[in-house]
Amino acid sequence: MNRDDRDKKQSEEYKKHPMNNLSDSINRSMVGDLKSLTKGGCLTNIITLVILIIIIGGGLLILSQCSR
Repeated sequence: MNRDDRDKKQSEEYKKHPMNNLSDSINRSMVGDLKSLTKGGCLTNIITLVILIIIIGGGLLILSQCSR
C-alpha cells in the first residue's frame, strides 16, 4: 500500500467517523507525543533521562520527609 492509498483510506475513515479525528487531536494536545522524546539524538536521550531521575528523586525525597 503506497502513501496515496493510505492517505485516501485515512481521509475516508475520518469522513465516516469524524469524532475520531477530534478525539485524536484532543488526546495529543493534552498528553503530547512521547515518541518525539526518543526520536532525538544521544544528547536528547541523556537530558530526558536526567530530568526523569531528578523528578523521581525529588518525589521520593518529598515522600520520605512527609512520612516522618
